[in-house]
Amino acid sequence: MTDASRTEGVPVTCHRLIHIYTTGTGDVVALSGVDLSISAGEMLALVGPSGSGKSTLVSILGGLMRPSAGRVYVGDHDLSRLSPSDLAALRGPTVGTVLQGAERNLLPYVSLSRNIWLAQRPAARIAGRRLDPPEAILELVGLAGAGARRSGDLTPGQRQRAALAQGLAAGPGLLLVDEPTSQLDGTGRDEVLAALATINSERGTTVVVVTHDGDVGAQLGRAVTIRDGRVGAEGRNGRDFAVVAGDGTIQLPPETLASFPAGTLFEVDHTDESITLRATAHPSTPRNGEVVRGERGPAG
Repeated sequence: MTDASRTEGVPVTCHRLIHIYTTGTGDVVALSGVDLSISAGEMLALVGPSGSGKSTLVSILGGLMRPSAGRVYVGDHDLSRLSPSDLAALRGPTVGTVLQGAERNLLPYVSLSRNIWLAQRPAARIAGRRLDPPEAILELVGLAGAGARRSGDLTPGQRQRAALAQGLAAGPGLLLVDEPTSQLDGTGRDEVLAALATINSERGTTVVVVTHDGDVGAQLGRAVTIRDGRVGAEGRNGRDFAVVAGDGTIQLPPETLASFPAGTLFEVDHTDESITLRATAHPSTPRNGEVVRGERGPAG
């Protein structure tokens, strides 16, 4: 690998991030106070169902939209304070984005090498910027010797890896990838995951992957669950953890909420190393518009 192949991974910090979409029928809250830190060179999955807010979060990290409130830092850049031209300059050389659907990232009428070369042109004008040749980037994602081919000549897994190469063209320190395995069979999925691992290990790139597939998230080292526009849980090394948000709240797992619905009262016992929640009351059937609370015995 050449020296240019090794990049400086870019850290990410989100603090109380809020985003609201205004529609004809009212406002929709897509993000409602996201607190998240990603270390430089880390590989992380954002996991959650459609509509949970994960794609909105990635669009903000990529400078494609501004948050309604809160702060987001990509490296030393406070994205909420950058001008549109500064955000545009950040995309490519600092932040590479791979959109969902490989075909959305590639020009079908030119070769893969030409696709990468075109994506490199703005970064090539930056003084002192060193870029890998397209052939080296294709080799990195397992497509050595495919530079003369077009996207229509590739299998779905190869096409998705070509889209990753496109996102890497300008040598970004942060790579954002939206649902890279959603339309692939097992073989194609494994090829894409292997390419992401190689990008992370050999280039040092910070990699953030959006996925609805928990199994994919588990293979990426650290998996953060986005639920109802907030960080709901985090998985590390096969273990799941609840996460305390910046406002002190914590989201309980869905299976727990089935037994303890919204409105349940808990006593909190706190020691130096643990917290125990003991349910003491829960909402019962409403009468005349009021919530009547009934006593409940200790849980756990």
